Amino acid sequence: MRVLKAESVIEPVKSMCMQANFYLGEDVVNALKDFYDKEESPTAQAILQQILDNAEIASSEQVAMCQDTGFAVFFVEKGVDLCIEGDLTAAINAGVRQGYAEGYLRKSIVEDPLRRVNTKDNTPAIIWYEDAPGDKLKVTIAPKGGGSENMSEVKMLKPSDGAEGVKNFVVDRVKRSGANPCPPIIVGVGIGGTFDKCAQLAKKSLLREVGSKHKDPYYAQMEDELLERINKLGIGPQGFGGRTTALDVFIEAHPCHIASMPAAVNIQCHAARHKSVTI
Repeated sequence: MRVLKAESVIEPVKSMCMQANFYLGEDVVNALKDFYDKEESPTAQAILQQILDNAEIASSEQVAMCQDTGFAVFFVEKGVDLCIEGDLTAAINAGVRQGYAEGYLRKSIVEDPLRRVNTKDNTPAIIWYEDAPGDKLKVTIAPKGGGSENMSEVKMLKPSDGAEGVKNFVVDRVKRSGANPCPPIIVGVGIGGTFDKCAQLAKKSLLREVGSKHKDPYYAQMEDELLERINKLGIGPQGFGGRTTALDVFIEAHPCHIASMPAAVNIQCHAARHKSVTI
């Protein structure tokens, strides 16, 4: 059994908070360039170019690519042969506290949803834990901005609604969102599980690399169909029209009760930020 001191994650988490906000992933950059080449609207092309220019400035000057540096959301995979010595949650929050201060990242978290006093350090983080094989600890941060998060939704569909019901729900959610989530967006979809599980699946799906295909051909085809339908809505970059409303659609499914079929949409803006470290 390998032993890892919890405080050893503070420095990597601090660095990840900054790196995720400074550097847009190559997968997203390549997708933006690809859609720029395919875009027919000059206005949409101009906006896509501005987004690419903004990403370049952020990386070269080590500044946040967006003023909304997000809720610090973490997905942590802990090896079953790894023993954590100390409070891992406290260590992750310490890293967030330091990273958001040192990186001059906006602190966006209020300590109570109704008595809205800012915590002034962007903590506490949202942390999802799961077991994994081996003796390593994989920590992934996915900063989530409020504009895109506000356009997300869970719906308790009926089993009889079937695949078409899910697809119609996803497309309608994007249509109603319009320009609010700062398109071009990435659309995460969770299907199955429970009310809360499908929402977590939708958010976790956003960690996938843009352009990747679902391992199940059934869902891979559904993702392609949804992307095509969404980009036919004509919302376009920043809502100014065009064929580039979404860069990708990701689906994750989970077993569910015979009487229910929950579905969730978690929308991510074009600043699709995530960073991982394995310790």
